[in-house]
Parts: sequence; structure tokens; C-alpha cells
Amino acid sequence: MSETVQKWICESCGFIYDPADGDPDGGIPPGTAFEDIPDTWFCPVCGARKRDFVAYED
Repeated sequence: MSETVQKWICESCGFIYDPADGDPDGGIPPGTAFEDIPDTWFCPVCGARKRDFVAYED
């Protein structure tokens, strides 16, 4: 049984944060869990705050 990695979606613009991809342009390396991202991080698409993201279900 494989464990699925939790993705997160920006409620403002629909950007999906995938921990496998990270956000290299935003200083978040691939493999970084959403919980480990600093609270100062912003959505790379619309600039929404981290707290504007919710868990995403495929």
C-alpha cells in the first residue's frame, strides 16, 4: 500500500501545491511537505497567503 502525498489548493486562484514539485522559484525545494513551508510563503500565481490553501483531493 503506497502512501499518497497530500496536495493543497489555493482557494483564490486554484493553484495546486504538489510537495513532489515544491516551488523552486519561491525557495521551496521539491519534496517539501506543505506543513514544512514557512508561513511567510505566498502562492506563486496570485500571491495569496499560505493560510488561503486547503487540502486538495484528486
